[in-house]
Amino acid sequence: MNVTPHTLKTLKVRIRDKHASVLKQWAFECNQVWNAANAITAEYSYIAVPEVGYLRNNFTAFDLAKSQAAFKKSRGYSLHSQTVQEVTKAHAKARKQFKKDKLRWCVSGGSRRSLGWIPFKSGAAVWSLVFQCRGASACD
Repeated sequence: MNVTPHTLKTLKVRIRDKHASVLKQWAFECNQVWNAANAITAEYSYIAVPEVGYLRNNFTAFDLAKSQAAFKKSRGYSLHSQTVQEVTKAHAKARKQFKKDKLRWCVSGGSRRSLGWIPFKSGAAVWSLVFQCRGASACD
């Protein structure tokens, strides 16, 4: 049996400054999606039942997906739906990892704002590569 080894190449990409305003907007929207997921899970994590007490309700990323889609549509965000799913998935993973029903809020402005992050699914990221070869027989 002949097995060919696969080579994985990592590309480091710097996004141009002309896209900074769009990236800041997307980072703000990702923070708002995170905060909405946090509010939903904090509010509905314990459900009061008369004469019984409280029932614990664990939310998964799948459970939050529909409410997050409606949240995105109502606010008119320009984020891709797969990005919203990734933010929700990261929120569910963090809640499970730290065993918390409510995590810290992502602050979108001010001096103590959270770092901007925009998660992408591998299927949603599209790369357009342009190679410029000058005086070389092969490009890499």
